[in-house]
Amino acid sequence: MPTDITIQEIASHVGQTVRLKGWLYAKTGKGKLQFLRLRDGSGIIQAVAFRPELGEEKFNLIKELGQESSLIVTGSVRQDERAPGVPGGYELSVTDVEVLQNVVGYPITPKEHGVEFLMQNRHLWIRSSQQWAILRVRAVVKRAIIDFLDSRGFLNIDTPIITPSAAEGTSTLFTVDYFEEEAYLAQTGQLYNEANIMAFSKVYCFGPTFRAEKSKTRRHLAEFWMVEPEIAFCDLDGLMELEEQFVSAVVQTALQKCRPELQLLERDLTALERVQAPFPRISYDEAIERVQAIRDATDDPELKELLAIEWGDDFGSPHETELTRQFDRPVFVYGYPSAVKAFYMEPWPGRPEVCKSVDLLAPEGYGEIIGGSERMSDPQLLVSAIERHQLPLQHYQWYVDLRQYGSVPHSGFGLGLERTVAWICGIHHVRETSPYPRTLKWMYP
Repeated sequence: MPTDITIQEIASHVGQTVRLKGWLYAKTGKGKLQFLRLRDGSGIIQAVAFRPELGEEKFNLIKELGQESSLIVTGSVRQDERAPGVPGGYELSVTDVEVLQNVVGYPITPKEHGVEFLMQNRHLWIRSSQQWAILRVRAVVKRAIIDFLDSRGFLNIDTPIITPSAAEGTSTLFTVDYFEEEAYLAQTGQLYNEANIMAFSKVYCFGPTFRAEKSKTRRHLAEFWMVEPEIAFCDLDGLMELEEQFVSAVVQTALQKCRPELQLLERDLTALERVQAPFPRISYDEAIERVQAIRDATDDPELKELLAIEWGDDFGSPHETELTRQFDRPVFVYGYPSAVKAFYMEPWPGRPEVCKSVDLLAPEGYGEIIGGSERMSDPQLLVSAIERHQLPLQHYQWYVDLRQYGSVPHSGFGLGLERTVAWICGIHHVRETSPYPRTLKWMYP
């Protein structure tokens, strides 16, 4: 009696007769041989059907199968280093096949398809090998994030998705009708986490956040997942130490557990192997000087225009890309102008125009994956900042209360899951890192 297994388990069944349940990813063949690429969700394997061994009827049945037909295939496992698949090096010699459904006219064929078509068929596109690999990496990265924080004493606390006020600026809010009162989809869980640390000291939330930002760039989604740790009794230096340990651990876990998937994506693994703490740290002032020097040195007029920047400006994608080319691992940029950051960030001592903020920029042009800061701990300073940003104080009175009843220095950051996965996978657009991405253009499927 054959043993039911998954492709992921194939290595431990060499020489045995097994049964695999899955879908026909691709098929080639000639004469007495048919080569099936079979996938089952855990991996992809080559199954070889030989007419004299399988019999005329079953062999002809296989020849007629369309892409994505659902099957149950029985066969003996043999090791062959040349055999393709994930995991590679194993193939199945088919002794029997049961067809559950023979698919005709599957829309996504091996030919080239445009992004518009693939996005319209996202519910089918996720079956392709690259999308399968990306989303498996996403799952491992997500688990690595949780394991890292849980193992260091952080408590996972859920924060609201519907909120009465802005946290990251009022221009990117999705408005909802909350029982005839205006409310918003959450941009972040951070403000609630600042309340939570006063009860639990170290916390994090991890879930979807929303930006009504009319951006079409490869780095932006309208709905994305963010993990947000918050730590009591933590200053900016302590925050950066945590961030570099955190990112290093997540990347190395992905390398360890997703090597086959990353190889399928043709990712340069040496670039990921270099992601080890400590990371370089440069001030915003130095970063501006570096970008201006790059701009002065280039003869490319288009790049010169893209890199135009003055002190007080925020960095755009071109600035971050050129800056990170100078480093072989993520780099911290700290001490941004207060005017380009959120209202709650602690001013730099002696430089009120600068705040104790830090962004972590990924190498290879992937840009910001983490934004964080030391938070204001003085209630009067916070009230002044709220008024300066023309925010309704009554909506933030509870947030000010945190500074009046046992205030402590505290810090936190947010890491965007999709941007991080895009960097780890080495892919161009964050839309491929979300199972069903929500962008300015796409809400279906």
